[in-house]
Amino acid sequence: MKPRALSIVRGTAVLISLVAFFAITLFTGCASNSYTAQGAKKGATTGAVSGAVGGLVSALVFGGDPIDRAARGAVYGGAVGATAGAIQGSERDKQVKAQRERGLRQLRQDIGDEAYQGLEALADCNHRQALGHAAEARESSNPNHALAGLWLQVLAHADRGSLAGNQQLLADVVNKDWDIHSVEQARSVTSQSLRELEDIRGSYGLPRNCPR
Repeated sequence: MKPRALSIVRGTAVLISLVAFFAITLFTGCASNSYTAQGAKKGATTGAVSGAVGGLVSALVFGGDPIDRAARGAVYGGAVGATAGAIQGSERDKQVKAQRERGLRQLRQDIGDEAYQGLEALADCNHRQALGHAAEARESSNPNHALAGLWLQVLAHADRGSLAGNQQLLADVVNKDWDIHSVEQARSVTSQSLRELEDIRGSYGLPRNCPR
């Protein structure tokens, strides 16, 4: 039996993510003219990309369809992307700040510190650093964190065009991820995830593809 922990029930995760997604959307719309919202825009790009990629990796680890991935990305992306800017915009809005910080803590808890740091590097096309953090994450005794590290390795290699020379990673995914049953499926999911990664970058006005 593959060792991934059953820490999240698939259907429940989708529902919670969607509820959080709509809560964030509604809140952002209502507070769009606040100091917090204005400040959040300044810190949005880099952090939000990392958060959105975090939603993608989290969905790979815990399972979920494209709606679940988008919902997780919206929650994490909003939380991560707005934190630094929100602090600049308004120290008074303690409730918003606390909400965003909870999002950060949840993402770190879901995938682990090493994978979290690797996400920032991957979003910034720093594949060497991302792979370093991914390797550390794979050594975690927490199977979810280890699986996040494995998927981060796969995405980093795919993003820089070096996955062909690291085919063993796809076999590792089959062995470790309960939802993946063949190398062909692992390759297909990787291709889809890479497109989503590129879409995330593009949606924040960054180059979709990293220099090679």
